[in-house]
Amino acid sequence: MDQYINTPLTKEKIKNLKAGDYVHITGTIYTARDAAHKRMDEALERGEELPVEIKDCIIYYMGPSPAREGRPIGSAGPTTASRMDKYTPRLLDLGMSGMIGKGKRSQAVKDAIIRNGAIYFAAVGGAGALLSKRIIRSEVIAYEDLGTEAIRKLEVEDFPVIVVIDAQGNNLYETAILNYREE
Repeated sequence: MDQYINTPLTKEKIKNLKAGDYVHITGTIYTARDAAHKRMDEALERGEELPVEIKDCIIYYMGPSPAREGRPIGSAGPTTASRMDKYTPRLLDLGMSGMIGKGKRSQAVKDAIIRNGAIYFAAVGGAGALLSKRIIRSEVIAYEDLGTEAIRKLEVEDFPVIVVIDAQGNNLYETAILNYREE
């Protein structure tokens, strides 16, 4: 089922999304990969505020390539999400509502998704050039020294993703395998 949502991603919006839904996101999302997650975790350990308002936000696990002339960003494909798994439960507990990446998640992340009524989306790997066409603005907002791993604020329009793990814990990667085996 196709769903269209605008950010911020509230619990009210999440509860209507189910594993397997195609979703088109419009609004603000943030990028952060391994190094940025490590820095955010260290900031929290020191009692500092995060460089993004984490409540009801979506973090896209992505490091873009350089932008071509006239474009806000280069290729913008997803990074393997499991690389952020050791940091994700804490961010979900602080109010982050959604993540975009590719690949499976750990049991700790799945438990945190359910506990917090959050959601995990997948973007299609290998489609970074096409995905970048849905990004209308890109701005580095933190950790500029990390280059492509800096935290960016993106404005997206109809950014295409698929719900992999919904707020109830239904996991498309698991159910799709079962459905395939039954056929």
